[in-house]
Amino acid sequence: MTTNTTQTTSATQTTSATQTTSATQTINRPPARSASGAGAEGAAGMAGAAGATGVAGVAENVRLDFAKAAPKVFRALIGFDAAAREGLDPALVELIQIRASHLNHCAYCLHMHTNDARKAGESEDRLHMVAVWREAPHFFSARERAALALTETVTLVASGGVPDDVYAEAAAHFDDQELARVLALILAINTWNRVALSTAKKAGTDQR
Repeated sequence: MTTNTTQTTSATQTTSATQTTSATQTINRPPARSASGAGAEGAAGMAGAAGATGVAGVAENVRLDFAKAAPKVFRALIGFDAAAREGLDPALVELIQIRASHLNHCAYCLHMHTNDARKAGESEDRLHMVAVWREAPHFFSARERAALALTETVTLVASGGVPDDVYAEAAAHFDDQELARVLALILAINTWNRVALSTAKKAGTDQR
C-alpha cells in the first residue's frame, strides 16, 4: 500500500513538473516570424533597385521605391527642382543643396551633391568649408554667403522663422526673380532630403 502510494505521488509530481516546464517554455519562447515579416530595412538609389543583406546574412526589409510608388509626384518634384535652378549659377545651386543636406543629416543627398559639385569643377577647399562657412567667409562670395544664410534659416524655420536681416541680405544680392528661385531651390532640396531620409536611402547608391 505504501509502495503504490509512493509511486502514484512520484508519477503525479513528475507529470506536474513536466507540464509546468512545458508551459513555462511556451510562455517564454519568442513568437515565430513569418517569411514576409523577417528582415530589416534596406535602401537603394532614389529610382534604383531595392534590396540589402543585414547582419549575419539576414535579408532586410526594403522601404518603398518612391519614384515607382508615386511616379507623378516624383516627376512633379523633378520639374519643380528644374524650374527652381533655372538661371542660377550651378556652383551656387550645389552649395545650397549641400548646406541643406548637412543640416538635415541627409547622407544620400550630401554624397550626391558633393560629387555633382566636384564634376562641375568645385574645389575641395570650398566643399570642406561649406559646413563652417561663417568661420571661413573668405572662401565664398557675399552673394553665396547670403544664400547660405537663407538656406540655413529656411531649413531650420521651426527654430525661429526667417529673420528680417537674413532675408534683407539675400534680397540685396538677388533680384525678386532670382530670390524666388533660390527659395524654391531651398524648398526642393529640403523635400528631397525628407524623401531620402524617410525611405532610408544609402549614400553612394545614386544611380543617375
